[in-house]
Amino acid sequence: MGVICMFDLPMDTSKEKRQYRIFRKELVRNGFEMLQYSVYYRTVPNRSAGKKYISNLKDFLPEHGEVRLFNITDKQFDDTVLLVGSKSHQEKIVGAKELVII
Repeated sequence: MGVICMFDLPMDTSKEKRQYRIFRKELVRNGFEMLQYSVYYRTVPNRSAGKKYISNLKDFLPEHGEVRLFNITDKQFDDTVLLVGSKSHQEKIVGAKELVII
């Protein structure tokens, strides 16, 4: 199972840029890995573990913009089609069909 975070944050003022940097650093500190610009993914063992990360990120939300988090099963994630580019480390782990220890 995984948690995907998609965000669109304004970066017009220095304050907004600072909030963006803080939010992004917090994502990385919580184990999220970038799939694409403004799309981050983290594997979790179950929904309750995913809720923990969602509550952690609520403390660092910027004032403006949009942040969306949703849970996705390994099967749903494995069914995604990559048209251009290469798989990230997280994607390779999830798609390996082996025991994943988090």
